[in-house]
Amino acid sequence: MDIVLTIVVWALPVLLAITLHEAAHGYAAFRLGDPTAHLAGRISLNPLRHVDPVGTLAVPLGIVLLNLATGASFPPFGWAKAVPVNFGRLRHPKRDMFWVAAAGPAANLAQAFGWGLMIGLQNALGGYGGDYFFAMATAGVVVNLALMLLNLLPIPPLDGGRIAISLLPGPLAWKFARLEPYGFMILIGLLYLRVLDYVLWPLIAPLKRLILALTGS
Repeated sequence: MDIVLTIVVWALPVLLAITLHEAAHGYAAFRLGDPTAHLAGRISLNPLRHVDPVGTLAVPLGIVLLNLATGASFPPFGWAKAVPVNFGRLRHPKRDMFWVAAAGPAANLAQAFGWGLMIGLQNALGGYGGDYFFAMATAGVVVNLALMLLNLLPIPPLDGGRIAISLLPGPLAWKFARLEPYGFMILIGLLYLRVLDYVLWPLIAPLKRLILALTGS
């Protein structure tokens, strides 16, 4: 029963965090001149259009189950099917790459604040909704912060890597972009060596406290 309740608590926040992240990339690209995601039907709030069986379902579920089995509190994360973006069709490709890449983490930050506001509203209503809703909203804050921070790592093809490419001078940006085929191997290496345990995940707790304070939670 504990496993079922834990999965239910995390399921909606994780699904929204991952899928709205990708939809935000597509929307930003569309507004900046690239209709590729729009034509593919990927600017949508329908999670089914973005779900990746491994990244959206298996990986977050595996992390939740591992936490239950070991007592760890590793924030669930994952990914959706990448939204197709043709950077060459953007009105200002190098500059606009920044905004397209930043749209995903921005969507997660907005969702974290949204979940925080729900906690504040619940408190104002005297705890209406009970412990289950509180746990889900808290999970929404945590998972969105985790996904935002992970994607802001300056490793292409993560959003932080795209942002770095857009900001670096031309020749240096081109050289940095050549890391992209190895980006996920680098990320897996950082996860395996537990570098993120000491560099990234410790940022979640203070950011969570800040959001809860700003939203009156």
